[in-house]
Amino acid sequence: MKIKLVNTIQSIAVCAVAAAASPAFSQLVAEKESAVSPVLRAAQPKPARQSSPVQVSGAWIRATVPGQSGSGAFMKITSSTATRLIGVSTPVAGVAEVHEMKMQGDVMKMAPVTSLDLPAGKTVELKLGGYHVMLMDLKQTLAKDSTVPMTLRFKDAKGVESRVNITVPVSLTPPILQPGTPAPAAEVHNH
Repeated sequence: MKIKLVNTIQSIAVCAVAAAASPAFSQLVAEKESAVSPVLRAAQPKPARQSSPVQVSGAWIRATVPGQSGSGAFMKITSSTATRLIGVSTPVAGVAEVHEMKMQGDVMKMAPVTSLDLPAGKTVELKLGGYHVMLMDLKQTLAKDSTVPMTLRFKDAKGVESRVNITVPVSLTPPILQPGTPAPAAEVHNH
């Protein structure tokens, strides 16, 4: 192992000396590098297209049983600019609305909200017992381990609307996200 390391270091040193002393050697290395670079660039993973300032993570929908007409969807939404969530749609529900649950006296009440403010740089969590997406008039049973397409509509401070299409997993419990886990199958469309 020590001999290989010494030989490698010597080879690097010889190449460095040759490159410095010989313009022809430098030209040869540049030609070989340019021939290989397109192949290496093609093999590199492409960064995901993120043209929207809104990021969605940890999305999930609570599974239902046959005959159940409603469920809830939960997620974390972060916007780099001041934005509002103004609508939700999905083909699995006749009605999809953002709702808020809050205590009024000794009673927990739930009501729809027309929009949900997303302050710039702050994560807003749609969770059990708070803001959430209410799915009503379900058209099918939402089975555990299935997925549901959902579109979130946003309006920024300038009045520009955008949409984020996500594919949301159906589960009995919230997913456990590791730091840096991307949103499931998020696809952004600005309109």
